[in-house]
Amino acid sequence: MPGVKRERDDAVGVLTLDEPATLNAMTPDLLGDLALAIPEMTEDPGVRALVLTGAGRGFCSGQNLKAAAVLGDDIVDGVMRYYWPAFRALRECQVPIVVAVNGVAAGGGFSLAMAGDVIVAARSASFIQVFSRIALVPDLGSTWLLPRLVGRQRALELMLMNEPLSAETAREWGLVREVFDDAALQGGALALARKLANGPTRALVATRRLLEESEHASYADQFRREIETQAEIRKSADALEGRNAFLEKRAARFSGR
Repeated sequence: MPGVKRERDDAVGVLTLDEPATLNAMTPDLLGDLALAIPEMTEDPGVRALVLTGAGRGFCSGQNLKAAAVLGDDIVDGVMRYYWPAFRALRECQVPIVVAVNGVAAGGGFSLAMAGDVIVAARSASFIQVFSRIALVPDLGSTWLLPRLVGRQRALELMLMNEPLSAETAREWGLVREVFDDAALQGGALALARKLANGPTRALVATRRLLEESEHASYADQFRREIETQAEIRKSADALEGRNAFLEKRAARFSGR
């Protein structure tokens, strides 16, 4: 059965899409398990960051067309029922998520990579929208996520031309934070996730939420919303530790609380 492998590296949970024979192509089973795996891992307060990657030669090759029939005749209902929960779990995750793209991230797999917080990539990785090649429009959040990451013109070019984007160019465009030699990808992703795991988790997640809210808010509304969030976050144990560390001129030791 396709599924998601769950592993633990100290404070980092590692989730691996584990259907390498299809380059981890999306099925209701695979994404259903991802939707379960994210809250399962983060129920443990000791898990303070996640890494999402793919087994084998690719991250995710998009929709598995052989599994499309499972979605039913009503494609909207099927996708929202079987696929949206995994994407929602990524966007609402209570810890930061590093996405480590090994190999291809195509179509919906490209969308899945963008749903995390930070993308790192193997040097051999590539990103391709692919939808217009089969006379379809981008989906699974691509038209919302991609222009916010690389800008409208570059997003439109990727969607219209269906040309693969190399890992190095993706880094130059701001889509990818860092590119690693293939053998070093896992270690690089874990190092970044450990850095995030040592941070003030509540404040990091609240920052993500504020950024998403800002897309639909006026300057004045967002100004107020930031202060409202600040008033809540400043009561946390990590905020107290941060203030004390600053006054005592030492490195803060955050606990995620």
